[in-house]
Amino acid sequence: MNLTIHPSRRFLMWENGTPFFYLGDTAWELFHRLNRQEAALYLKDRAAKGFTVIQAVALAELDGLHTPNPYGQTPLINDDPTRPNEEYWKHVDEIVDMANRLGLFIGLLPTWGDKWNKRWGVGPEIFTPQNARIYGEWIGNRYKGRKIIWILGGDRDLESERHYAILRGMAEGIRAAVGRSQLMSFHPTGQHHSSQYFHKDDWLDFNMVQSGHIQNNENWKFITKDYALTPVKPCMDAEPGYENIASHFDPKNGFMTAHDSRKFAYWALFAGAHGHTYGCNEVWQMWQPGREPVLHAHLPWKEAIKLPGSRQMQYAKRLLLSRPFFNRIPDQSILAMEDGAGAYHVRATRASDGSYAMIYLPLRKPVQVHMDKIAGKRAVAWWYDPRTGKAKQAGAFATSGVQQFIPPPVPDGGDWVLVLDEEGRGFAEPGKQASAG
Repeated sequence: MNLTIHPSRRFLMWENGTPFFYLGDTAWELFHRLNRQEAALYLKDRAAKGFTVIQAVALAELDGLHTPNPYGQTPLINDDPTRPNEEYWKHVDEIVDMANRLGLFIGLLPTWGDKWNKRWGVGPEIFTPQNARIYGEWIGNRYKGRKIIWILGGDRDLESERHYAILRGMAEGIRAAVGRSQLMSFHPTGQHHSSQYFHKDDWLDFNMVQSGHIQNNENWKFITKDYALTPVKPCMDAEPGYENIASHFDPKNGFMTAHDSRKFAYWALFAGAHGHTYGCNEVWQMWQPGREPVLHAHLPWKEAIKLPGSRQMQYAKRLLLSRPFFNRIPDQSILAMEDGAGAYHVRATRASDGSYAMIYLPLRKPVQVHMDKIAGKRAVAWWYDPRTGKAKQAGAFATSGVQQFIPPPVPDGGDWVLVLDEEGRGFAEPGKQASAG
């Protein structure tokens, strides 16, 4: 069964109409640096933690053209995109199939951006508009029967008409091979949107932003901007700040934590994103001792996959799937207070029919709520813990006037989600029961 876009144009769904929650993990060097046993270890860990998409690059960033994979193979003959090395691609095939058997999609980048715009990185630039289309059709045909979401780009700006022609040629080639059977997006550079380049292109099914690696970065602003665009397309943050990466890439600013990862996820989702991508500094590059660390990596990837942020992402998915999914809208007007900025920003979402609302509090502070945003006569309140995925009921309240709620104390981060349900709907405990839509 394939994925498609919901009729509202805000969400992804399976062809049978059930929600698909894009919960991504960033594993750019998966095909390039891991052998098959290591890949199995990594993929089983991510599947067990509720991830649904693994973002990985076929022609990888870290000298992916010339440094061989663990089996001594490089992807192309003489750096020619029209001459793939079959032995390298057999390894990619096996990892893609391994992921698919675990229920995971591969968010497949056909190439990292330095292969078409070497603004920085190793390169070399190997793509032209002509060979990009040939390569796109070849790689599309190779993976058209698999659980793939195509992601063009790879962390580079488009700075010339030639760059646009290369990316559009690649997209055209993939579409020639797969038709509309697989979704496609574009991964931009930091602080940029796919929408600024390709929003009206028919091949772009949904928008991605890379909000960037900045602590307390207000990534919700990126989502709000894309959410307001026409034509309407689903949007998401495909690269927020990674767990265990130095803010602004400078250790003097400190390293980002699981609390940062949770903030980015809930801020983006409650601002209207259909899904979200998590990342860890050591995992994207599959760093281990003996390799040159990138961006101050210091924890072996086999240990980094155990960091708490990766486990906690699934609780956001469970929460949103436990309530009607396709009528969720962002709505700050439910707040009877200033929503705050930076680390203090409070973010709200609700059902368009008023059957529920959710408010993310990044720090433990009281929140004032306009209760008339909830349908019915009374609302059931819950405190949902984004660290554990557990909820505790906080009482029932009239759906009139302004009500203040004070979060429970916690040792880590202080963030909570306040969930308010229309009492008559009889919803299950938040995070416990998946909704059909």
